[in-house]
Amino acid sequence: MKRTTGQYERTIAGDEAVQAFIPSALPPQDPEIKIDGQLAERLRTAEHALARLDLASEMVPSLDWFIYAFVRKEAVISSQIEGTQATLIDLLNFEAEHEVEPDADVEEICNHLDALSYARKELAKSDGLPLSMRLLNGAHQRLMHGARGATKQPGEVRRSQNWIGGSRPGNAIYVPPPVKALPSLLGDFEKYLHTTDNLPPLVRVGLAHVQFESIHPYLDGNGRLGRLLIALLLEHWGLLKAPLLYLSLFFKRHRAEYFRRLTAVRTEGDWEGWTDFFLDAVATIADEAVTSARELFAVVTSDRARVLAQDTTSVSAVRLFELLPNHPIITVATAMTLIETSKPTATRAVETLIAAGILVETTGKKRDRSFAYQTYVDRLRIGTELEHR
Repeated sequence: MKRTTGQYERTIAGDEAVQAFIPSALPPQDPEIKIDGQLAERLRTAEHALARLDLASEMVPSLDWFIYAFVRKEAVISSQIEGTQATLIDLLNFEAEHEVEPDADVEEICNHLDALSYARKELAKSDGLPLSMRLLNGAHQRLMHGARGATKQPGEVRRSQNWIGGSRPGNAIYVPPPVKALPSLLGDFEKYLHTTDNLPPLVRVGLAHVQFESIHPYLDGNGRLGRLLIALLLEHWGLLKAPLLYLSLFFKRHRAEYFRRLTAVRTEGDWEGWTDFFLDAVATIADEAVTSARELFAVVTSDRARVLAQDTTSVSAVRLFELLPNHPIITVATAMTLIETSKPTATRAVETLIAAGILVETTGKKRDRSFAYQTYVDRLRIGTELEHR
């Protein structure tokens, strides 16, 4: 039986009459979504993969390494899905050069990192904001910081009709709910985040993502914030201890299918098809994250032995090496700051790590040079390059 997941309402957008979609409140009804057969198997596979990722995060010596790495990977790829033309290397280069102003693309990725950091800190504080529209508004304000977002009502639910795709509302791919429907829709959405039903939490994360995308409550940034919401829910609902799942990589690889599945929920009531796709994404990326964590840890362990074997190795060089996973591209100036030492000492530490084959000079310049922990970066950057550059 085909399920109805909302209703259409005639509204005016840009002087045109259009049919805006108003999604029904969660959870899906008439019929309820059933997790059985292949979907149940998908769920078991995804839950086991998440459990392995959580276990891997407990076994590594420094969880901060992987939070640093995977959060940046997610921020870069989620931004790329929306058209941002910057890579992980662009972000790492900017972070290594504190004095430099970021270009607009890198700034958007930095905003994503700031939005996630803000939301996680609020949720972790005893007197912080709960998971709510107030919290998401605060994250949106940070996401939209800077020139590109200045006209997009940062931190505010939209006060005008928006649309997705097409050159105007009349030929749009999707027209979200009219403004007058937003208070009720967002109230129901917030309630869903704080109630429980008979659906597994991981399935509910996927449903919440689609509902947020269907409501499309902001003028811009909905896709990025909707994917950020996944990370927040996984951690807040106890499915992961840290934001180590970069699902945007799966959505980027299967971009057309991602958007097709979102659309099919609205047009065909196909929550099961979306849930199957979402659980496949979770299982695939969780397994890849475990493999990546193991590889990165193995690289650091092997390279630490190489550093210690160097005749010229000093305490400063060892201290600098231990900080590289959280600063995989550095300059002498950043090395001075990281190990709190003089320029000559920092320079010698960098030279020791170059001699050990750890750092590689990346600029080809004689001044203002940057050095990359190349082996580490090469593993980390997988999936974050632009498709056409």
